[in-house]
Amino acid sequence: MAERVLRADARRNRERLLEVAVRAFSEDGPDAPLESIAKTAGVGIGTLYRHFPTREALVEAAYRSELDRLCAAVPELLAELPPDRALRRWMDLFVDYMVTKRGMSDALRVVIASGGNPFAHSRDMLLDSVTRLIAAGAAATTIRDDVPAEDVLVGLSGITLTIGDPAHREQALRLLDLLMDGLRPRVAG
Repeated sequence: MAERVLRADARRNRERLLEVAVRAFSEDGPDAPLESIAKTAGVGIGTLYRHFPTREALVEAAYRSELDRLCAAVPELLAELPPDRALRRWMDLFVDYMVTKRGMSDALRVVIASGGNPFAHSRDMLLDSVTRLIAAGAAATTIRDDVPAEDVLVGLSGITLTIGDPAHREQALRLLDLLMDGLRPRVAG
């Protein structure tokens, strides 16, 4: 089914709703009041329902929006930074994404229970992002060319498990630095 093209104001409303919904579902769980989400986004409840006819549709769209934002950062980071620094910065964004995803876990379970699959293309999108970052780094000789993207994604996912609470964020950042050190080309010697 083709998505309809939204007017600029409707697109802004949709984006504000998604941004507020991510925060609300992360903080308040799956029962975050939709009226409160609409009000905080500066729109009426009718506007929310026009964009997202069910709570599950809003939860799934909020999750996908975060995934899209993470994956869309790759070309921007590669345009702004050397590839190894772009990969390291993307790792920080990945940690933020996983923390948000974990915060939304109860809301995402409701979507899954209703028959939805918010994760259908997540792994493929994430692998594509990591593959592009590694390839750029390998071409610049700042990242090893023999590390599968799957291994990096598994490493990143494991690191995010250390972040049960914000007190562990510093540890996660150190672990990301260790992962990056393992991705740098070996010095012959």
